[in-house]
Formats: sequence, structure tokens, C-alpha cells
Amino acid sequence: MRYLLIHAVSETDDLPEGGRPEADGDIESWVEEMERRGVLRVGERLQRTSDATTVRVRHGETLVLDGPFAETKEQVAGFDLIECADLDEAIEIAAKHPCAGLGTVEVRPLWVQ
Repeated sequence: MRYLLIHAVSETDDLPEGGRPEADGDIESWVEEMERRGVLRVGERLQRTSDATTVRVRHGETLVLDGPFAETKEQVAGFDLIECADLDEAIEIAAKHPCAGLGTVEVRPLWVQ
């Protein structure tokens, strides 16, 4: 079964100005382990929400806003697509992700057709 891990962290703690987050080394280790296990399908880090654009269509009119619409302390920072035997394995993998210690990791099964 495939699951999407959605990472949410506070952007104020995420990136030091001009540098890489301290968790990068931990994330690289996590990626290496998940690739060795054969469960990681794809994963990407997202740019800051200040670079986001929100698009809505209401009554045939396209509305474009700078930034995210959600007002929350934590923002989506990245994602991983994993393939596991079951939800228990997906939870175990999510718990090992460094973002679980910095913010949250949502585990969401993909729609199976």
C-alpha cells in the first residue's frame, strides 16, 4: 500500500538565514535507510510559503493569492511517497522522519482504484 507522508514544520525554526537546516543530515540518513529498505518512492522538500501561490476558482473567476491560504504556525515543508506492507509500517517509518521531532508528519493512504 502507498502512503504520502506530509511534513509540517514551523518556518521560523526551519531555515537559518543563508544556511541549511540542522535536520538536513538527519533527513539524509533517513532517506538512505528508506532507500535501503526499498520503501521510499519519491520525496521532495518545498520552498518557503512566502514563495507559494494559492489558486481558487469561484463562480468562473480565477483568484490568485500570494502565499498560502492556511493561517497556522506549521506549514507543509515537504513530502515523501512510500510503499509499505500496511499502516503500522508506514507509522514506524513516519516516526523515524526527523520532521516528526520538529513538527508533524501526516500519514495519508493514497486512493486505491
